[in-house]
Amino acid sequence: MQIIMIFVFSIVLLIFMIYPAIKIVEYLEKYIKISNKTYDLLTILITIFLSLIVGLGLYYL
Repeated sequence: MQIIMIFVFSIVLLIFMIYPAIKIVEYLEKYIKISNKTYDLLTILITIFLSLIVGLGLYYL
């Protein structure tokens, strides 16, 4: 039941975590050459990762 609640919180946060993920990938792009396909993939992965981290924080705090 705990995992389901964490995923519910994380799904809602996906929308709000897009902007920070884009900024993180843009920061990485300054130092590393990133193709468009990799840029998109990194943005998606970082968005999911950030929403899971914040979802965990919301559940346990």
